[in-house]
Amino acid sequence: MRFSRLFGRTLREDPTEAEIISHKLLQRAGFIKPLASGIYTQLPLGWRVSKKIMDIFRAEMDALGCQEMAMPVINPAEIWKQTGRWDSVGSALVRWKDRNERDMALAMTHEEALSDILKTELESYKQLPILVYHIQTKVRDEPRPRGGLIRVREFIMKDAYSVHADQADIDRFYPDMVQAYRNIYRRCTLNFVEVEADSGMMGGNASHEFMVLSENGEDTVFISSDGKYAANAERAEFDKGAPQAEALRPIEEVFTPNCKTIEQVASFLGVPQTRTVKAVFYVAENEKQDFIFAVIRGDLPVNEVKLGNALGGVRFRVATEEEIVAVGAVPGYATPIGLKKDLGNGRKLIIVADDSAVNFPNLVSGANKPEYHLKNTNAGRDYQPDIVTDIALAQDGDKCVGSDATFVLHRGIEVGHCFKLGKRYSQPMGLTFLDENGKAQVPIMGSYGIGVGRLMAAVVEQHHDDSGIIWPESIAPFDVHLVSLAKKADDEVGQQAEMLYEEMQAAGIDVLFDDRKESPGVKFSDADLIGVPWRITVSDRSLKNGGVEIKRRRESDRQIMAVDEVVDFLIDQLWG
Repeated sequence: MRFSRLFGRTLREDPTEAEIISHKLLQRAGFIKPLASGIYTQLPLGWRVSKKIMDIFRAEMDALGCQEMAMPVINPAEIWKQTGRWDSVGSALVRWKDRNERDMALAMTHEEALSDILKTELESYKQLPILVYHIQTKVRDEPRPRGGLIRVREFIMKDAYSVHADQADIDRFYPDMVQAYRNIYRRCTLNFVEVEADSGMMGGNASHEFMVLSENGEDTVFISSDGKYAANAERAEFDKGAPQAEALRPIEEVFTPNCKTIEQVASFLGVPQTRTVKAVFYVAENEKQDFIFAVIRGDLPVNEVKLGNALGGVRFRVATEEEIVAVGAVPGYATPIGLKKDLGNGRKLIIVADDSAVNFPNLVSGANKPEYHLKNTNAGRDYQPDIVTDIALAQDGDKCVGSDATFVLHRGIEVGHCFKLGKRYSQPMGLTFLDENGKAQVPIMGSYGIGVGRLMAAVVEQHHDDSGIIWPESIAPFDVHLVSLAKKADDEVGQQAEMLYEEMQAAGIDVLFDDRKESPGVKFSDADLIGVPWRITVSDRSLKNGGVEIKRRRESDRQIMAVDEVVDFLIDQLWG
């Protein structure tokens, strides 16, 4: 490709809207161009990288025995309503009515579409396991697009799906898929960590995320100080300590003037915050709008993802003061003690208690009375939680479960996610097969997603310097950036550059040939910005010194090599 014919141009300044390095460099170097917030065109340079990433995806999926297919982006609403995600996904799902007033959606993932296909294609256990994948455009009405390709509204994703006769079979296959993902990241020269993750709107009973650690990441990752445990913030479990054995004491109401916060209450009463409980209030976004009363130890924040999981995936919002008062609680001094759970008209008050609020005895809580608190409250004796589970958000420095290691907080970019879905989609879609005894069984499914653009951005986050991108050879847009410093197209420099360009193309080397009438400074600056692995410079000086100048993008050293040795040298470096 001649640079003079390359569609797209480099920019000297960072785009004003770009906040993170990958966004700045990909746009400055002419790989992507914004159309609207969270919507990008991949220009020829960007698309070349994307195609190489997709080639790696295909190679690893094909090696597992997965078959590539293509499922439609446009989905009828019925299949999403069957699984319940038409309502549970919320506004992120792009919906519209077609000309016949039928509800339709733009798919952000394809579990429903595949399940619908399997209803007629899957008959016998002899067909299992089924392993398929596709690389397809996805659409998500992202409320806060950011970071260039990190969080967008339209993206290309490789999603693979596996269908199994039983749990044992997916347990056998799942590690193979996880290994394929490791292979993908290593082939893209990415440093990554595997973390336990929450399954979110996908559902299922287990999932793993692959994270690229980056200070610009939007996800919080906790890695234990001994390196043996890693989880994202939504999933991380930590040691909350064990209470000392003590007898349950009678409740005592105490006057606590001007003490609304946990810190103020603990200081006034002379107790540690670990001996207090606090209340956090939400309203379910379901038809009845149930009131959710979350109770947690005073020193711990609520993890709303864990809370949502405890409630079976119900969406909720923070309650207003008026809504809190309406159920009989007093903001700043609330307790679940004495509150009615039946709020009338089928509406309920649901008490969800973190295990810390249940395991620790004789805790200080509000009294549902301004400027008063209760000492020695105990779950089970004084109030009955509807749900007791872990709803606490981990924090930097928390102690790991079962060891002396502590959590170290990192920022990360999610670049892939593997899910064991169980029967989350096959059951509601009515998907069955006949087992070896002729009995109908519901299959077990797995889902495995990885985004093309986000992976590209993550590579740039890890592979760059002050001058620009440093592409790994496996996904670079070109193998070689050939720079001609000819003063005239037909002088000796120009002729040698043209000859090298033709020889490299004939040898199968992918070349970006800078044949523009620009200054050496502009050409070198663009070469560093675009980040092709090898730069070959033909100039008067290099020819006088015996050949051409060869420089690797990630190194500072340069060498002069005879013109007739260059192609063999590059072949050895690229494929030897």
